[in-house]
Amino acid sequence: MGVRFCKEGHLIQIVIEDYEEITVMRKKEQQKKRENTKNGRRERAAKKIQAWWRGTLVRRTLLHAALSTWIIQSWWRLTMDRLLQKKRRAALIAYAHRERAVVKLQSFVRMWRIHWRYCQVLNAIYVIQHHWQCHNCQTCALLRGHCVVTATHLQFHIEIINP
Repeated sequence: MGVRFCKEGHLIQIVIEDYEEITVMRKKEQQKKRENTKNGRRERAAKKIQAWWRGTLVRRTLLHAALSTWIIQSWWRLTMDRLLQKKRRAALIAYAHRERAVVKLQSFVRMWRIHWRYCQVLNAIYVIQHHWQCHNCQTCALLRGHCVVTATHLQFHIEIINP
């Protein structure tokens, strides 16, 4: 046991030592340390298991999120592909309609031109027949005609045959 004073006479520290109490306290501290080391090992082992489990849960969650993302991306690509196919089909149908219309117009124009040429030939034949009928001929002559109508020109041949 001891009391210490500072230079000015104030009480600083009182130290009471009892050998038996100190040894009992030291033994208790050592026992706590031993328990702590056992508990510490258990706690460390428990922390490792908990960390492993948390990591497993996080990896499982990330895997689920990655799979969900992959499924959504695949669906989106499929949707975009279908939309692109619809646009292509619509463009092809529109192109086919335009081409069909152009071909039909060209056909009508060709038909009209040929009809016009044919009408010209008929008019020419009517004129010739009219003049021939008006012409009194002593002999009976025959007319043999041959005409070729093309898109650009008209060929017309008439032969007068006396039997």
